[in-house]
Amino acid sequence: MDLVNHLPDRLLFAVPKKGRLYEKCCNLLDGADVKFRRSNRLDIALSTNLPVALIFLPAADIPIFVGEGNCDLGITGLDQIKEAEMFDNIEDLLDLQFGSCKLQIQVPAAGEYTKPEQLIGKKIVSSFTKLSNNYFRDLEGKTNDDALTTNIRYVGGSVEASCALGVADAIVDLVESGETMKAAGLKPIETILETSAHLISSKTPRFPEIVEKIHQRFEGVLTAQKYILCNYNAPKTIVSKCLQITPGRRAATVSSLDKHLADDEDWVAISAMVERKTIGDVMD
Repeated sequence: MDLVNHLPDRLLFAVPKKGRLYEKCCNLLDGADVKFRRSNRLDIALSTNLPVALIFLPAADIPIFVGEGNCDLGITGLDQIKEAEMFDNIEDLLDLQFGSCKLQIQVPAAGEYTKPEQLIGKKIVSSFTKLSNNYFRDLEGKTNDDALTTNIRYVGGSVEASCALGVADAIVDLVESGETMKAAGLKPIETILETSAHLISSKTPRFPEIVEKIHQRFEGVLTAQKYILCNYNAPKTIVSKCLQITPGRRAATVSSLDKHLADDEDWVAISAMVERKTIGDVMD
């Protein structure tokens, strides 16, 4: 089915259908007031309050669908965009700051390898073969026309088991906390790419005004998640010192206390946006 022709009045928004990004994408859409209800067996959901159709796809496919103009918007990992070699074909609108992880070279912890150069000519397995090839091509100083000395093979799942099974000398895989790799007896020796979820759009979206609306809403959600409103009272005599500690995102709000309620007319109320991660130190 050609969804562009089947849904001519709706923006097509590609969203990961499962995995580490799916739940956080749904929370982000909810925060941005993009309402929808997804049936368990359908990979298409129509928004009930915006002219948007959500298309649930594997994260690895989303850069291709957006880059080739089949979808107007998408959410996927930066790693998937670069692996699909679609970064120049899309507009990278916003780092959504979730799904953060690293694409790393991992080797047996008890083995002899301590730096990537030692792996030239060895066996590497990964589900990110293009990024792995690009890295080792640069490491070997080879052009695109030259054959690689390093043997890079594709493995779709359980990549971390490859070394223990004797399939590979090293792996290239996404690492979040590193606990899975430690359990498999591996250690990192190089980070190829730091990645997170990104909002991307087609170079020629059919509904640029809706793209901008969703973009702005997502920015608002991220700001709301990043900051917390700090309210407190202080004597007028130390307001300048207080504002050095809580300057606010742009400026703090300072207002007089109600004379009928305040015990001391020389006090004011101060409201300031503070980064959530620093609120403990700020209050101290």
